[in-house]
Amino acid sequence: MSNVTVSIPHQLSRAEAKLRIEYGVSKLHKQGGAPLSNLKESWTGDTLDFSGDAMGYTFTGRLFVEDKAVRIEVALPAFFSMLADVLKPTIEQRGRQLLQGPKRS
Repeated sequence: MSNVTVSIPHQLSRAEAKLRIEYGVSKLHKQGGAPLSNLKESWTGDTLDFSGDAMGYTFTGRLFVEDKAVRIEVALPAFFSMLADVLKPTIEQRGRQLLQGPKRS
């Protein structure tokens, strides 16, 4: 296993950041299919524990909604550890997308 940690700054309240992440995760479930499958998540306060499968390999992780950033820690299977430098920007990009919308009125 190899760990990848990403910190994504935001200017939202914790509640708004969490809401946007919940919405994005909900969309992932509805989309289903490749490359991610068997997605599971569990919130405890402002911390999200998650797991899933990608290309037949299981990954796990934890997302922390903090005051000024969202921190994501992903434990990658050995197969993906050599791709950690490639995956990190992808995780950052997806995290930014989750935090950018939708906005509550």
